[in-house]
Amino acid sequence: MKIPFYRWLPLILLLDLLSGCGNSLNHCWFYSYASGSGTDTTAGLTPASFIELRPDGSYTLDFGKYEYGAWTRKADRLYLTDQQHKTYVYTMNMATPKEMQLTVAKDRIGHFEGRPLPSDKLAEDPFAAENNRWRIPATHKESDAEIKQRLYNHCRFWEFYFAWALNKKIDYLDVRSTPTAIKIYGNGFGLKPFAELPARWRSLFFDEADCRKANEMIQDIFRNKTIAWPNTDSKYKMFIGAFQQLEQYCKP
Repeated sequence: MKIPFYRWLPLILLLDLLSGCGNSLNHCWFYSYASGSGTDTTAGLTPASFIELRPDGSYTLDFGKYEYGAWTRKADRLYLTDQQHKTYVYTMNMATPKEMQLTVAKDRIGHFEGRPLPSDKLAEDPFAAENNRWRIPATHKESDAEIKQRLYNHCRFWEFYFAWALNKKIDYLDVRSTPTAIKIYGNGFGLKPFAELPARWRSLFFDEADCRKANEMIQDIFRNKTIAWPNTDSKYKMFIGAFQQLEQYCKP
């Protein structure tokens, strides 16, 4: 006797999920907290730490250091092969469309919250490598043009970060944990004093002189250029417009 297909369908879907062939991992995952009895070695993880797993098998990640490459899943293991062809293996304790748990240290679980993926266009993805070249530490003393390019790319990230939140109707964004020289308020932004710059932001520059020069470039823009804040009730639209203008001033 043949069993109707519709009776098999729930079982097929369940097996698909258990085998890891489902698409529940195709999200942008943000770190929320750690649990477990192991020593807490997650100091590099903040609310801005993320791992983006795209349907094409590519990923980007920032767990205190930015990387990108290819990902695969086998049972409860997540394999990440970065741009230098080094593979990292994470044990997944749980993965649903809303929450993922990864073993980030011995007997220590990192809890991640799932957010919808940005645009299919990588050029407009705030987490894509193209918009995060500023996160790659300098390997040499940079020229003024190179520092401006780093600042320009940084502003592009912020533009697409807010555009992603607007398009996906995300109610809350963390803007304090991302390493930056720009202090973002509820109704505007300003420049952080050099002494208050995050250590991670400082580490992106070849030396203190280059980092200081970047601050001076931003300060010069704020003092001598006009940024017209869009007249809108949407804070996301307001920041999108402001960062678009800041980008133009940062162009090499």
